Amino acid sequence: MRQQRGFSLIELLLVVAIILIIAAIAIPNLLRARMAANEASAVGSVRTINTGMVTYNTSYPTIGFASALANLGGPALAACTPATNQACLIDNVLSAGTKSGYKFTAQAGTAATPQTTYYATATPVTANQTGIRSFCSYEDAVVRYDSTGGLAGSEAACQKLAPLN
Repeated sequence: MRQQRGFSLIELLLVVAIILIIAAIAIPNLLRARMAANEASAVGSVRTINTGMVTYNTSYPTIGFASALANLGGPALAACTPATNQACLIDNVLSAGTKSGYKFTAQAGTAATPQTTYYATATPVTANQTGIRSFCSYEDAVVRYDSTGGLAGSEAACQKLAPLN
């Protein structure tokens, strides 16, 4: 009688089939978890932008709110010295405009000086892959969301959206 060494082809195919079934169940859940984490990060980042805008307005009252998101950040690799064009209030990754699968913008609402209004937005880089909802906020600092992932193109559009609970 011969002794069998190793596995037969049928046994190997069964193991591969089981692994593929487990992967088919796990991967969609992993993607949903990643999108939920990206959305949570985006909400936190919009809140950070709100705090940065209020601090900027307090620090530079003759200017008001920052005219662009980049004005709240600082240089990537150098020491940061606060100034009106780089206030060093938020990290340089967020001030660059893209973080954790979301694109961020923040701008003053008017062209007057001092700036008395602003609005900030966060939209998924790739809708339904990096995130589902988009977020926005303005000087009342309430984060609002759009379940379609669309961009709130103005403060008035942001005001019409539902507040995040």
